[in-house]
Amino acid sequence: MARDTTALSRRDVLKASGAAGAAGLTGLAGCAGVGGGGDSEYPALGNYPVEGDEVVFGFNVPQSGSYSQEGADELRGYNLAVEHLNNGGGWVDNWDGLSGDGVLGKTVTAVEGDTATDPDTARQSASRMISRDNAIMITGGSSSGVAIAVQELCQEEKVQFQCCITHSNDTTGGSCVRYSFREMFNAYMTGQALAPVLAEEYGEDLNFYQLYADYSWGQTQQASMEQFFTEVGNWSQIESVPTPLGTSDYSSYLSDVPRDETDVLVLNHYGLDAANSLPQAIEAGLDQDMEIVVPLYNRLMAEAASDSIGGIFGTADWNWQLEDDASQSFVEFYREEHDRAPSYGARIAYTQTLQYAAAVERAETFYAPEVIRELEGHEYSGAGLGNETMRGCDHQAQRDVLVCQGVDPSEQTEDLLLNIVSQTSRDDLGYACDAGPAAECELGDYGDE
Repeated sequence: MARDTTALSRRDVLKASGAAGAAGLTGLAGCAGVGGGGDSEYPALGNYPVEGDEVVFGFNVPQSGSYSQEGADELRGYNLAVEHLNNGGGWVDNWDGLSGDGVLGKTVTAVEGDTATDPDTARQSASRMISRDNAIMITGGSSSGVAIAVQELCQEEKVQFQCCITHSNDTTGGSCVRYSFREMFNAYMTGQALAPVLAEEYGEDLNFYQLYADYSWGQTQQASMEQFFTEVGNWSQIESVPTPLGTSDYSSYLSDVPRDETDVLVLNHYGLDAANSLPQAIEAGLDQDMEIVVPLYNRLMAEAASDSIGGIFGTADWNWQLEDDASQSFVEFYREEHDRAPSYGARIAYTQTLQYAAAVERAETFYAPEVIRELEGHEYSGAGLGNETMRGCDHQAQRDVLVCQGVDPSEQTEDLLLNIVSQTSRDDLGYACDAGPAAECELGDYGDE
């Protein structure tokens, strides 16, 4: 993986200007070494400097609530990353800058929290990790509402946040912050990848009806579907109806769908919500009168709604069937530990942990502003999706997106629930820094200005 060399980092300035320059810059930022111990080249900030021989990562995932099964697989990915960072193995052996001997010589330890898929609970859990456990980096989430709440906290506390599952445009759009980075694609990219496939499959000039989870993710998801279905397929939206997060009975919403007018029903639900709404739509016989689409798949939903997903289109972050070397090696070492194929949540968790650790190694410090600068504009590959760029203007990864289709129940296995229909190149997706969700992003400060 290559370092982005387009921006001159503060560390470059320090190196070039020598001790006198370092003293000057440090003096501008505050008192060097405040907080005691550890690497004190830079002033104390957040939980820097790191004390002792260990460094703490905070894994803040849903261990209860609607997305708890996603959280469990995220933890499996995180724990594999810690094992490989400390002892070698997995992607660490081929990842530039990582040694398998901890991070900057410090052994990585981890603390875990339960977000309960609730922003307030997640923020309290992350706050404890920062103040009580001295976590240098927080990562996790399986809800955009949670991710946005925690990244706001991390910006305030000057502690880095590595997003896991969060698909709302707002995460790296109107709610973006300097201290957060996202590997996962977003709803805008789902619309760009999915609309051409559906227009080809179902035709143009159709009428669609949307139900959406009424929080950040569902709201931006339905807006992106409306935009790209209208632009690409010349489809017309009949209505878009919000549903509360955590709804178990969708019968009243489904009964309002006009069967004689609707060609495509879009269910913007995720996790257990989608595992409820899709089977209920099938049971109501809506699939006999219209096509049904679930724009964002995950394993939990596919497993729980397995009898209903046959032929249903959606997008996914990653899939274990990808044939590139990185994907297959990840599947192999994950399967050795857990005797099953990993979900994309596990891949994001693993990747984001290694991304942070490698950035620390390149920066040669845990000082957050320098680590952030190492990630901004960083180009990389070997994470299962080809060449990627962690864009500097909004901290959104520019990467490929998969369009998938549910496997017919008669052909499903424990691992095989989705088939990959297409892998849309990042060259055909995304948006400029002054367009789409990025146009609303103002990252905020580094903390050393």
